[in-house]
Amino acid sequence: MLQLSGLDASFLFLESPEMPMHVGALHIFELPAGYRGLFVKHLRQLMADRLPLMPALRRRLWWMPLNLANPAWVDAAPDLEHHVVEVKLPASAKKGDGLAELQAAVGELHPKLLDRSRPLWRFHVLEGLGKSTDGHKRVGLYSQVHHAAVDGQAAVALANILFDLTPEPRAIEARPSKRTKVFRHDMAEMLRGALASEALQVGQIIRELPGTVTSLTRAAGAVISNTSLLGRAKGGSKVSNLALAPRTLLNVSVGPGRAFASLSLPLAEMKALAKAHECTLNDVVLMLCAGGLRRYFASHHLAVPRKPMIAAVPISLRAAGDTSSDNQASLSFISLGTHLADPLRRLAHIRAASASMKATMGSLKSVLPTDFPSIGVPWLMEAARSVYGRAKVAEKIPPVATLAISNVPGPQVPLYLAGARMLTNYPTSIIVHGLALNVTVQSYDRHMDFGMMADAVAMPDVTRFADCVRQAYEEMQTLPVAMATPPARASARPRRSAAR
Repeated sequence: MLQLSGLDASFLFLESPEMPMHVGALHIFELPAGYRGLFVKHLRQLMADRLPLMPALRRRLWWMPLNLANPAWVDAAPDLEHHVVEVKLPASAKKGDGLAELQAAVGELHPKLLDRSRPLWRFHVLEGLGKSTDGHKRVGLYSQVHHAAVDGQAAVALANILFDLTPEPRAIEARPSKRTKVFRHDMAEMLRGALASEALQVGQIIRELPGTVTSLTRAAGAVISNTSLLGRAKGGSKVSNLALAPRTLLNVSVGPGRAFASLSLPLAEMKALAKAHECTLNDVVLMLCAGGLRRYFASHHLAVPRKPMIAAVPISLRAAGDTSSDNQASLSFISLGTHLADPLRRLAHIRAASASMKATMGSLKSVLPTDFPSIGVPWLMEAARSVYGRAKVAEKIPPVATLAISNVPGPQVPLYLAGARMLTNYPTSIIVHGLALNVTVQSYDRHMDFGMMADAVAMPDVTRFADCVRQAYEEMQTLPVAMATPPARASARPRRSAAR
């Protein structure tokens, strides 16, 4: 019996109409000249051919009696007429680039929960875009995969199977599985499996306790030496990732509505900026988000908080080469230095905060759990989720973060799906009570694609925030650097994804 880990199952128990727990992406594809037939039909055929290699898309949930513990996965045969569907965009999508209509479609589709009686994924082919400048037909694709089934790195592994490097789909030989398919479990088997898993988890906790204590002691020392008690950022500013975040318009209970925006920036230029300022590409992403927040607040005539805003940043616990589909991630916090008007001081602050986080999490990675005893946990988590949302607890307790920011490495070559070339790969992710904005970034084919998911009430004009991030990028290009040679500028211009 393949029972869900504690981390995987938590995405099910925390899900509600206000907090859908699926992730995915908005893609734009260009069809080759002479392309015949409907893209949705070609995609269904490709999925049928590749499904044997993607077990995460061929299973559904089997629930524990009385919801006593985590559910298990059982085999399922996806109905591709349900899982791959066509959506018509409004007629206005024919004019211009159609991005405004695509983003609006994501805002409408994202709140819809996936059917838990089926495999937890769905692809929406968005038809009705105008042709490209060279006359090729274009289509959009919005994908949904439940976070209980995959994390960011696992989604990349799935994409490696689904996408091709040429317009001609490659032939992949799927070896017949010797495993006996299991489409259901009886009650006795489920209870035995839950009790056995509980015993294993408790035993593992006891065995690993001495090493955990040692790692926690080291991490505590790293926290002290890398926070404002002892550490200072370049330029003398104090840095701490442990402080609570200031309350902002984003620290609210979220509703069922969503607003989505996207942005593409040239990867070569962003890497050049990172090299010029002796920081990481992830630091540049954080810097752009911090600058975007300051500009967004100013555009609404809101005072920027005197305390720095805090980003909740997922970190991968996945070992190199691990392509399993379960979740192996944890959460860290990084101060964004938004209280600093000087962009160079803000960048120094972010560099120091990132270094502090890495020093701390490096000691903890080996002991952070992705699984834990689960008997009784579903009741507790679902009850806590319900009370937290109804009572609007997010507005009554001090916030620990302002927004979520994630940066997932992606492929650096063009990819094709059912013969069509993928032009963009804008991630779509999760917002939760207290964090009404999620910025997820993924590199793809010479650019960095930003996907910005927001609560439709807290930040209905998330496209304005996307524009503020673009302006922060342009500002960073003008900052002085301590180098003999300035960073080279790539010929590509940043592509703004929100329709003008």
